[in-house]
Amino acid sequence: MSATVKDPRSPKRPKSPKRPKDATAPAASRSRGMRLPGGISLRFEPRAVAVGLLLVAATLVLAVLLIGTGDFDIAPWDVVQTLLGNGSPAHDFVVNDLRLPRVLVAVLVGAALGMAGGIFQSVSRNPLGSPDLLGFGYGSAVGALVVIILFKGGADQVAAGAVIGGVLTGVVVYLLAYKRGIQGYRLVLVGIGASAMLVAVIQYLLTKAQLVEASRAMVWLTGSLAGRDWAQVWPLLATCLVLFPLVLGQGRALRMMEMGDDAAYALGVRVERTRILLMLAAIVLTTAASAAAGPISFVALAAPQLARRLSRSPGSNLLSGALMGAVLLLLSDWASQRAFGSDQLPVGVVTGLVGGVYLLWLLVTERKSGRI
Repeated sequence: MSATVKDPRSPKRPKSPKRPKDATAPAASRSRGMRLPGGISLRFEPRAVAVGLLLVAATLVLAVLLIGTGDFDIAPWDVVQTLLGNGSPAHDFVVNDLRLPRVLVAVLVGAALGMAGGIFQSVSRNPLGSPDLLGFGYGSAVGALVVIILFKGGADQVAAGAVIGGVLTGVVVYLLAYKRGIQGYRLVLVGIGASAMLVAVIQYLLTKAQLVEASRAMVWLTGSLAGRDWAQVWPLLATCLVLFPLVLGQGRALRMMEMGDDAAYALGVRVERTRILLMLAAIVLTTAASAAAGPISFVALAAPQLARRLSRSPGSNLLSGALMGAVLLLLSDWASQRAFGSDQLPVGVVTGLVGGVYLLWLLVTERKSGRI
C-alpha cells in the first residue's frame, strides 16, 4: 500500500475564478410573491411594476401637455380642470372637441402597435419581428389605396379596406412561412419579401391615380394624427378593449413558447393554436391602428424592446410594451408640432426618422453579437 506525499515546494494550484453572475439570470429571484384569498398566488417583479407605473404617469403627463399644445395654448392646470368639467366654454370646445380625440387616438394607436410588436417579436423570437418589417402595414396600405384610388371611397370605406388588406397579408405571410411550425428568421424573410411586393403594388396604384386621389393617398401613407375625431376613437377603443385582455391572458403561454416549441408542448401549451390566436390578434391590432392613423412606422419595432431594457424583465413584456408605444407616439406627436417651428410635420415622419436610426443601431448590435 503506497501513499502519495505532497511536495511542499510545489506551487499551489490557483483557484478557478468565480463565474460572474448574469444580470438577467436572477430575474426569478428578484420577483416577489403574493398570496391572495382562495389559494391564488401572484408573482411580480418590483422593477417591472415601477417601470409600468412610470410609463402610466408619463402617458398622463404627455397627454395633458399635448392637449394644451396648439395655436391656442392652454395651461396644464386649465386642461385638467376642463377634463373634469370645470373649464370655460372656450376651453371645453378646444379640449373636448378638437384635441382630446387626437390624443386618445395617439395613445390607443401607440398602445396597439406596442403590444402587436411585442407579440410578433416573441412569436418569431427575433428582435426584427415587427409589423413594419413583416409587411402587415404595407398590406393595410394596399387595401386603403385600392379603396381610395379605384373605388373613390370615404373615410369609413378606407378604414375597412386597410383592415381587410392587413388581415389578408397576415394570413398569406403565415401560410408561406409555415413549415411544421413557424421559425423566426423564416417569418422575417417571408415578411420582407411580401413587403417588397406590396411596395411595388403601392407604387403602381399611385401611378394610376388622378391628382386628387394621389394627394389623398400620400397623406394617408405618411401617417398622421391631424384631424382625428371621435369617429376614429370608438372603433379603435373597442378593438383594444376586446383584444388586450385576450392577449394578456395568453402571456404565460407566450413566455413558455419563447423557450421553444418542444418545451412549450412539454409544459402543456397548445403551441400552434396559441400562436395562431396571438398572431391574429396582433394583425388586427396593427390594421386597426393603421385604419385610424395610417401606417405609423417603427413604433411596433422599438416600443417592446425599450420596455424590456427598462424593466430588465424576461418574457414578452406586453403591457409595458403597450405603454411604451403610447409614450413614444405622444412624444413624436409633440415633436411634430413643436420641434420644427411653424411647420408641423405628420407624426409618421417623426417616427420614421427616429425609428430608422434605432433600426440601424439594432442591426449593428445584432451583428456584433453574432446573431445576424
